[in-house]
Amino acid sequence: MRRAAVIAGLAAALAACSNDNTVITGPNNLTPPANLTYQLEPSGDPTTPEGILLRWDPTTDNNVTNYVVYSRSSSNAAWVRRAATTSASFEDRGTPDLQYEVTAQAQDGSESQPSNVVTVDASNQLDPPSQLVSFALNEAVQLSWSTDARLAAPALFAYYRVYSTDYDLDTNLCSANWVLEGTTVSEDFIVSGIPNGVPRCFTVSTISVDGHESDWATPVAATPRVDAHNELVFATQDHADSSGFAFLLASSGRFGVVLPGNRTDIDFRVDRHADGSMWMTPVRTGSVVTLFDTQPIADLTSIALAPESGFSAAAVQARAGYGYVFQTTQADGLHFAAMRVAFVGPTYVIFDWSYQTDPGNPMLLRVR
Repeated sequence: MRRAAVIAGLAAALAACSNDNTVITGPNNLTPPANLTYQLEPSGDPTTPEGILLRWDPTTDNNVTNYVVYSRSSSNAAWVRRAATTSASFEDRGTPDLQYEVTAQAQDGSESQPSNVVTVDASNQLDPPSQLVSFALNEAVQLSWSTDARLAAPALFAYYRVYSTDYDLDTNLCSANWVLEGTTVSEDFIVSGIPNGVPRCFTVSTISVDGHESDWATPVAATPRVDAHNELVFATQDHADSSGFAFLLASSGRFGVVLPGNRTDIDFRVDRHADGSMWMTPVRTGSVVTLFDTQPIADLTSIALAPESGFSAAAVQARAGYGYVFQTTQADGLHFAAMRVAFVGPTYVIFDWSYQTDPGNPMLLRVR
């Protein structure tokens, strides 16, 4: 029987039976705990939380020495004693039961009437974001995703969890070594401290107010790369000592180096033609360039992947607002670089650029 009134002489004997789930109700009319609530602890697997955290209002009854936590796996099953605690909270590790309740207990082992019953409500599970986008940065990746998961049930939404793992570019596969990167309440997140040239997969889940975790959003991959803004390179005809540019100067390992335009280890030099137009001429063997789009681009983030073809060693005109992609050959293979010309002056060009250190990896910025 779940609860039974017993005479005082039998109370001690019943309390000593560790396998007896009977609640001993004494004559002291103990005040039961109130406002029992639960919070699931997400694990990354929406079907298997790490546990459940129970909280309740502590009683002010001086006869209460501790609390007893009960649970059951279904609404028709018998209640099972889980633990006793002196605090007004309890963490039940592992897969939670369906229902929980708590009683207050006196020193003689008698217990109060139970608190309210809480039921782990699976219907509170939300959907994941339908779209996830990654932006490769310098030693970091920015993630952003759609608001649909939050807006579908604003009252149930609590926050998002962000995960990452290794990514194999050759097989286009994410490894199983997923780790939690952090949590956020907004639809964007920056994962920092990632070495440039190291590909990773990313995904996001939605957490409800009671801790239910959604399925994961479709993973995306990104590879951090070196970048810089407002690089200034002069025309050879005006300042030859600062008219060349190397995305990677292999002899020193430095990125984004402005050099004399007559060097043979630069990726390109800037030349001014007779009509005043400015041109970028590939120099080093293995350095070629292509126009990214026939229309101006908003910024460097518009260049997602290096094109598969169209590269040439011929000079290309530097036009403000336009994007370009360079392909260069280093000792470890092909590398790609993106560029957006910000301004073309009478004797110089100003541009933003990024460089992918992972050989053969065409990811320059954004992957959907």
